[in-house]
Amino acid sequence: MACRISELVLHCADPERLAAFWSEVLGYVELGREDGSIEIGPPGVGFGGPQPTLVLSPSSNPRTGRLPLHIDVNATDRDQDAELERLLALGAKPADVGQTGEENWHVLADPEGNEFCLLHRRLEAV
Repeated sequence: MACRISELVLHCADPERLAAFWSEVLGYVELGREDGSIEIGPPGVGFGGPQPTLVLSPSSNPRTGRLPLHIDVNATDRDQDAELERLLALGAKPADVGQTGEENWHVLADPEGNEFCLLHRRLEAV
């Protein structure tokens, strides 16, 4: 018996803003709201499907330093350069975490500064 990641919880100042951003990035839809949190996930599947949902939970505690965990994403229907353009247009910003410039991935930050990586390889859509 093993566990599966069912949802990822991201504490943030503005759940509405991040839910909108990550919904566009991942092609997710809003699944529900509870106590100020917004859960988003794959359309038509929701919680418990093959992809984890994302819960944007309000927090007034400022984050200091880098998160010990970050999200990696891969394009499913375009090449990495086109996906990078799309993510930047959605509000992602380039982030510097000490990369050399020789990497085949891009380090970005969401609108609240949470780092994530756009990897090179294209994946099949789930």
